[in-house]
Amino acid sequence: MNIHLIFNAHIDPVWLWPWQAGLDEVLATCRSACDRLDNHPDLTFTRGEAWAYDMIEQIDPSLFNRVKAHVASGRWEITGGWWIQPDCNAPSGWALDKQIEIGQRYFESRFGQVPFVGYNVDSFGHAATLPKLLRDHGQTHYVMMRPGSHEMELPARIFRWRGYEDGPEVTVFRIANNTYTTRELRMNHIEASLTELPEGVEDTMCFLGLGDHGGGPTEAQIAWLRERWSDLPGVNFLFSTPSRFFEAISKKSELLPLVTGELQMHAVGCYSVYRDIKTSLRRAEHIVHRADKALAGTSSAIAPDLLERSWRNIAFAQFHDTLGGTCLPSAYRQIIDQLGLASSIADEALHMALRKKAVALPDSKRQRILAWNASDMPHDGYLEFEAWTEYRPWGDHWRLIDDTGIAIPFQRLAAETPCAPDISRLLFRADLQPGALRVFEIDMGPGQAAAPVSNAVSVDGNALVSGKTTVDEDRLVLGALSLPKPRLDLIVDKTDTWSHNTDRFGAEPVASAYWEAPNVVDKGPLMASTIQHGQIGKSALTAEWRVCAGLPYADLRLRVHWEESFKVLKLVIPCELDETRIDGIVGGSLVRLNVGKEVPVRDWTALDGPAGRLGIVCPDVYALDADRTKVRLTLLRSPLMAWTGQNPKQVPRGVVSDQGVHDFCFRFYSGSDASIDVLDSAGIAMQRPPITSEITKGMNPGIGID
Repeated sequence: MNIHLIFNAHIDPVWLWPWQAGLDEVLATCRSACDRLDNHPDLTFTRGEAWAYDMIEQIDPSLFNRVKAHVASGRWEITGGWWIQPDCNAPSGWALDKQIEIGQRYFESRFGQVPFVGYNVDSFGHAATLPKLLRDHGQTHYVMMRPGSHEMELPARIFRWRGYEDGPEVTVFRIANNTYTTRELRMNHIEASLTELPEGVEDTMCFLGLGDHGGGPTEAQIAWLRERWSDLPGVNFLFSTPSRFFEAISKKSELLPLVTGELQMHAVGCYSVYRDIKTSLRRAEHIVHRADKALAGTSSAIAPDLLERSWRNIAFAQFHDTLGGTCLPSAYRQIIDQLGLASSIADEALHMALRKKAVALPDSKRQRILAWNASDMPHDGYLEFEAWTEYRPWGDHWRLIDDTGIAIPFQRLAAETPCAPDISRLLFRADLQPGALRVFEIDMGPGQAAAPVSNAVSVDGNALVSGKTTVDEDRLVLGALSLPKPRLDLIVDKTDTWSHNTDRFGAEPVASAYWEAPNVVDKGPLMASTIQHGQIGKSALTAEWRVCAGLPYADLRLRVHWEESFKVLKLVIPCELDETRIDGIVGGSLVRLNVGKEVPVRDWTALDGPAGRLGIVCPDVYALDADRTKVRLTLLRSPLMAWTGQNPKQVPRGVVSDQGVHDFCFRFYSGSDASIDVLDSAGIAMQRPPITSEITKGMNPGIGID
């Protein structure tokens, strides 16, 4: 047997310290690693994450040159090739693709190489879409550690992995024990690497070196190994690297078992704790993606250095502890700021570009509303826009005209603020193809007939009705599917921040939401709505239900003023379900069993049962569970942050997660309207609304017609 000894340094750039402390440890560790390689010509060292190399290059060029020399000698191996080790479940597909792209671009430009080994040894789970993503970027092998053997049974430590039947395949090594060690090495740590090997495979890897806060190999560890070089009969020790290991087993692929599907789950609580980082990342992903695509090759394009900075900030925030909500509370402020910078750069560029488009439009005597779909996905839905009419009440005879000269239906909604009740908040439907700009005019001429509304919504008591969709006080009717309205359950949660050692949250609620009678707010013709106020535990609730003319879904807009500790909030929908469902995951979808396990979800889920399909689009939710009788969307959790289960009374400065106001939007579909394509497109469209503005170019001073 050959044990490939992989000296490395596990460094979390953000965890129980801010990113600056992680940076200091990168510099110290890589300086130490260079010293060890200088002193031991037979030693090898492995280091991933382009972020670390970029920081060294900027801060200590002489150290960077030492690293480059050791890389050129073949004794310092660059592995992974991504910008950082991200969470592999929560990012959007294109954003995780960018994670790899910018990392590989950096290594290619500085070292002339791109690693063929993917390396996410500390990430909490691995989505079924990863084998294809790895292959798309030329990576044929993968090293992971979580879930461990106590969390997911695998046929061997080394295996072939496909996310889907007949999908692309990569060779995977699952690390035994850990990627790092204490100062004192122990033989049982090395011997663990010899377990769970496929029959006939004579090579394995053992990862060594100080961690978790960096350090790498020490002189004492090297001396200890040399003294015990022959202590295991029939075993050869090799100072090695991941690529050398995979090359050694390259002709043994037929001996490796095949695993198909996702590799889950280590820490289910990471997808429902510290929501602010998740919503901030998702906003940044979508808006920077729009700016990147919509402005490419135009005079409004973001400067390349700013665009690269934005994507790097997003990639850095994808780090598994950061996005997982498990970091020191005080470390998050700077990460949120970095994401805010990325979003602000893209937001400003998009709005500036729209106004440049407005300048190019001809003059008009009418006030105009512009709507630009700065997305690579079509938009067909309702827009809300507050037209500034200089405090003039909206005239009964005023009309909205589209860019073909046809009057279109619109509806006036209550203004957002009571300071200016005459501000006209308009609701109207707009169909925009990717990249399309549409112009709508406000016609204030007298004696004009309002545009007729087909399929108008109605209100019957407190019931909202739109075609085959009805929302009343107790039930949600979507075509042939009739369900109880979702309820909110409060569940005691004694798990730590990660929810270690569990795969689900409690079944029995300690409280369910109490609601006051609904208030009808909007009565159509395009949209009808009710608003209810309620309470669950200590937390105040506001729920707004909406139905819209001509659209086959119902919307729930939920606001939670969260004031709970050591609790979980679930949105529960009782329904009889089949054995499986389909969930949105990073970059795709996956069939999963309805067995009550908590799992990460991206944007939507599709649930089939005897009564038909229920589709739920929920871009503000990142985890759920489902069994044969219900689905439960996980909205909020409130453990202590960065807490591993010690007595909370021993943490006098502990911060309870996610206190304050949180907004959610849910969209419910049924039957053929709940196809995978529809749900996926709706999830994206809800996060990429058209960009709007108004223009008075060509009008006389003041509001009105010449």
